[in-house]
Amino acid sequence: MSNAFYNVPVAINEPVRSYTPSSAERTSLLAKYKEMYNQEPIDVPLYIGSEQIRTETKKKLSPPHDHQKVLGYYNIGTAEHVNKAIASALEARKQWSAMPWEERAAIFLKAADLLAGPFRDKMNAATMLAQSKNVFQAEIDAACEMIDFFRFNVQYMTQIYKEQPQSMPGIWNRLEYRPLEGFVFAITPFNFTAIAANLCAAPAMMGNVVVWKPADSQVYSAQVIMELFKAAGVPDGVINMITVDGPVAGDVVFSHKDFAGLHFTGSTAVFKHLWKEIGNNIEKYRTYPRIVGETGGKDFVLAHKSAIPAEVATAMSRGAFEFQGQKCSAASRAYIPSNIWPEVKRILVEQVNSFKVGPTDDTSCFVNAVIDERAFDKIASYIDYIKTQPDAEIITGGSYDKSKGYFIQPTTVVTTNPKFRTMCEEIFGPVLTIYVYDENKFEETLELLDQTSEYALTGSIISQDRYAINLATKKLENAAGNLYINDKPTGAVVGQQPFGGARGSGTNDKAGAMMNLLRWTSARTIKETFVPSTDYRYPFLG
Repeated sequence: MSNAFYNVPVAINEPVRSYTPSSAERTSLLAKYKEMYNQEPIDVPLYIGSEQIRTETKKKLSPPHDHQKVLGYYNIGTAEHVNKAIASALEARKQWSAMPWEERAAIFLKAADLLAGPFRDKMNAATMLAQSKNVFQAEIDAACEMIDFFRFNVQYMTQIYKEQPQSMPGIWNRLEYRPLEGFVFAITPFNFTAIAANLCAAPAMMGNVVVWKPADSQVYSAQVIMELFKAAGVPDGVINMITVDGPVAGDVVFSHKDFAGLHFTGSTAVFKHLWKEIGNNIEKYRTYPRIVGETGGKDFVLAHKSAIPAEVATAMSRGAFEFQGQKCSAASRAYIPSNIWPEVKRILVEQVNSFKVGPTDDTSCFVNAVIDERAFDKIASYIDYIKTQPDAEIITGGSYDKSKGYFIQPTTVVTTNPKFRTMCEEIFGPVLTIYVYDENKFEETLELLDQTSEYALTGSIISQDRYAINLATKKLENAAGNLYINDKPTGAVVGQQPFGGARGSGTNDKAGAMMNLLRWTSARTIKETFVPSTDYRYPFLG
């Protein structure tokens, strides 16, 4: 029984390891990568309650950069498994929702320390293998961001619980932050291992139980997340991992009376479809479900005529092509003024042409493979389209090869049409489209930028002119949920830049912030009167 107010350890961002040549951390990680690459093929189960369930239907797990290699298999469940996972979650809820908050906090603080130590290499290596991230991209995601989510969310949780109402003489007012009445369904993407973990952990930390459907292409590292949760002491049934076809899972989950919330990161089209399905089933539910989603982006770099060309070029080369442009925040369109364009172009082409493309265990590779054949074919079709258009020119890349891995050369396009298809549509790959504007039409370009895309996730403004920065910040108020000044539009850090966008980019509930955790609570106001009235008559009646 709790008999004190507890202070949790102050959250500090996990230091990012640099993995320099000959460093012990690099040697250790690459050794773990090699060990996991060469081990016997694994068989990833469904994690439901205390059971690890395997089925007759299995799918292959292969590295995107070496798709003939079989790392293992994962098991495909049925509607029966979805129902079982929900039942398991609801059973676990009886104890988990009643557990003191400091006990829940301890579990996720332990998960953070386990990941910072003995799990670090395994989580990073799994992400390198399964999602084709280089050592640095794996480190900032699978290790550091996940650790930060656990530590900072514990701190935010305590801040929420401390928020209490005033009390007048003779009464005591209290706020109780309850978990939602039911279960939360988490649907997670392939591109960030940390997001997959956080979409489960954030609701669970607030006392909720979770049914988790990871992306098929992230299952390999998803299993390591489940191993981490188990080692940290997350009780059986609190987080259940199912590998089931989306429509099969949706039919069960969104028809269940105890469905209480959706925590989603993925495509805008899928999120809109799920929202409609939830709306159509609203009469079936015990309560109004919470719907939290972070979806697509058509993220921008906007340079002013005062910008320094090397800063603009680097913001684009890093912002567009790290992790093959498969970040929700990746720069995919840029607006460059005519006066600095020749120098920006020279530097950008030089930088991009110096990129080495290859497998993740070769640490000299800046760019690796895109996630799977479906993504490869989609991106390649965009490149083929660009080559046929008279108002667009490819100045870097433009080639692709999937014979060994799903490799696409970083492709930069310059267009004279500000509404060119690749200026408007999300590609989710290593394709950057640039529009060169009249250096004296900055304000008109702001209007153009704001009206070009349905999305509003991230963007960057690069300028040496503070008036221009101020103007752009105001004019683009609703164009990005995360706005960067004199930087690339990627790399949000938990506790520093809470992440999320609006418009077609989601509900902007800011992962890595207190406001996200609030969505997974249902407050109860408690008023206690110490000396109750014994007569109905008020003084005005006298």
